[in-house]
Amino acid sequence: MTSDILAEIQNVIDSRKGQNPDTSYVAGLLHKGEDKILKKVIEEAGEVLMASKDGGGGHLVYEVADLWFHTQVLLAHHGLRVEDVIKELARRQGLSGLAEKAARQEN
Repeated sequence: MTSDILAEIQNVIDSRKGQNPDTSYVAGLLHKGEDKILKKVIEEAGEVLMASKDGGGGHLVYEVADLWFHTQVLLAHHGLRVEDVIKELARRQGLSGLAEKAARQEN
């Protein structure tokens, strides 16, 4: 179920790529380009940090949802999908975090 809702959101984001940027928030972000999308991701990441420092709870969940959404917009900008991230997480499952990091440094 978790990946289903993320895939559904990704489908909506992908469908907005060619739409009018004046009538679609996502189309507007994509139209403004990578710098605008990156600024939104950074802004949302900062809000996640502040929500955590403020004690977490529902506000943290809300801000993480915003961050995930804007990260999916960034993926769409690069022609990638949330499924690509899920596949990478699945690949890493069962690996030691230290071993995975060492393997990245070797490449």
